Amino acid sequence: MIFGQDRDSLRRHFFQAWDKARTGQPLEPLERLIAEVVGEHPEYHALLADEDAGLARDYTPEGGQSNPFLHMGMHIALREQMAAGQPPGVREAFQDLVRRTGDAHAAEHHAMECLGETLWTAQRTGTAPDERAYLACLKRLGGAKP
Repeated sequence: MIFGQDRDSLRRHFFQAWDKARTGQPLEPLERLIAEVVGEHPEYHALLADEDAGLARDYTPEGGQSNPFLHMGMHIALREQMAAGQPPGVREAFQDLVRRTGDAHAAEHHAMECLGETLWTAQRTGTAPDERAYLACLKRLGGAKP
């Protein structure tokens, strides 16, 4: 796993990449990707200014809170899928969604619904993520027949 197995390790990567980007330090490719995603989410900048508070905070669905680290992590996951072309067909399905929405960032938000559903189902059933179902979901959102 790129970031490590624990929540704090994952979150620290966000804090460190954003700090390096804001202070003009050189960035590794993954840090550049993280900083790019953070930069597109100004609503999270205050959170990333206080590492201690950000590490300690829990985000629970019961509390009606969305997890900003999960949200940004899903953007990163989608961009890595596009860069790698994995699963096969994902680039084309995503480009159809971009054309439909007219905005890549908005398209990512829609694609997150498919990714989240796919991962939730895999976790619930104890199986690998169903790539065909994931692609079919993306294609539906993009207006193509699955």
